[in-house]
Amino acid sequence: MTIRARQAAVSRICYSRMSMALFKKTTPPRIFVVLLALASLAATAILDAQQSTAPAKSDPPSSTTNAEFVAAADEVLQQMSEITGLKLRAPLKKSLRSREQIRAYVVNEMKEDKDQAERYAGQRSAEAFGLLPKGFDLDAFMVDLLTEQIAGLYDPKAHEFYVADWIPAADQKMVMAHELTHALQDQHFQIDDWAKAARPNDDAELARESVLEGSAMAAMVDYLLQGTGRSLQDLPDIDPSMLIGDMESTPMLKKAPPFLKDALIFPYLDGLNFSAAVLRPKGWSALSEIFANPPVSTQQILHPALYLAGKTPPKVTLPSMDKEVGADWTRLEENIMGEFGWKEVLKQFLSEERATPVSSTWSDDRYVVYEQKKTKRLLLIARLDLATDGDAERFFTAYSEALKKKYDKRTGEDRQGEFLSFNASEGGIFLRCFAAACVTLEGGDRALFEKLNSKLEWTALPARQARNSTLGRPTGNRAAMPVEAAVADQK
Repeated sequence: MTIRARQAAVSRICYSRMSMALFKKTTPPRIFVVLLALASLAATAILDAQQSTAPAKSDPPSSTTNAEFVAAADEVLQQMSEITGLKLRAPLKKSLRSREQIRAYVVNEMKEDKDQAERYAGQRSAEAFGLLPKGFDLDAFMVDLLTEQIAGLYDPKAHEFYVADWIPAADQKMVMAHELTHALQDQHFQIDDWAKAARPNDDAELARESVLEGSAMAAMVDYLLQGTGRSLQDLPDIDPSMLIGDMESTPMLKKAPPFLKDALIFPYLDGLNFSAAVLRPKGWSALSEIFANPPVSTQQILHPALYLAGKTPPKVTLPSMDKEVGADWTRLEENIMGEFGWKEVLKQFLSEERATPVSSTWSDDRYVVYEQKKTKRLLLIARLDLATDGDAERFFTAYSEALKKKYDKRTGEDRQGEFLSFNASEGGIFLRCFAAACVTLEGGDRALFEKLNSKLEWTALPARQARNSTLGRPTGNRAAMPVEAAVADQK
């Protein structure tokens, strides 16, 4: 099969389990999302870079009997065991499923998810950060995406591996190489429990998901490099940009918001880079060391040298504002965005070239999202600590610009030093940086922000600048403001 033909044949997604913090709240549990197209593009791009070609393979028939499937799966399973050094400890259930059967499985898993409140909170938090459009039906979108793209999955709960019966045998083997790596990992490290052990820290859980998906990608690369005389250890650093290819060529991926595309890619490409960096010195024998000492943040995934140096982020606290916000509001979620999350927030409104260096100075963060019970209005409070005071100044400049693009219809803008405030239809918007830390409050009022500032034990806010109009009052429903008595003070 030619490189172009192979890329076209596998430009679809193979699903086995959730890949990121948002998707753990919005997609069926126990399902890994695997970007198989990226795996194929990784191998072919790497082979091109090495000026080598894989052994030629004839195009397989478009259908596979169950006996052929089982035989192929057993063969690949043995190969993946030899590549990774993970021995098969128990028999593995394997089956071919039709597209309709796999779709039914996915939909059923979603319906049986008991924690719909957590999924709702995750989606609303993404909306509060501006990462998803308001009212975006994420559940429906993911079901459609799964239906369009699904090629196979590994279910850690049932210890069963499924492959779609409509893809050719050679392409099934590419699915198998990745998914059967998960099966072997599961028998040795209980991957579902291992990933969940990072909770409630979403950023740390995404880091663990990136280990799982990245190491499975690395194993697939080694599988595809068989017969070339090379392995992942022999290859130079991998440039993720050369692996993307035309993954947006399918209708549902074209429709996906940028954040969802990046969130799908991150555990695989960045996880692959992390795995390659950590495995390269010792080989696959180092895999068990990663599981015993997992990365604690997406920053360590993005910068493997920090993981290898044992650098861990300090813990940032955000004072409770429940009482100050009031009984009319429900706290939906409190969690951590991490470097990946803040990069996505900045990238949503600025360029990636600007977002990357600013987010790379992330030290730690904490955020909380509230929802007004009657109006469903959102209130976001976040604290982000940067590496240095200068990094905080640069974040203030970048996020100020992002906020103005996020809330393009605003009044009463007031900027003094590293303090910015203005009013939007969503309520008052505030950003302040002090030393190496920054806080933002979006959807509240100045009185609430002053209380937050006081609880942080920061110096007093700058005095209001004189205004020639009463545009300081935020537009929208007075009843939706967090602290009713303070609304008049916005004038």
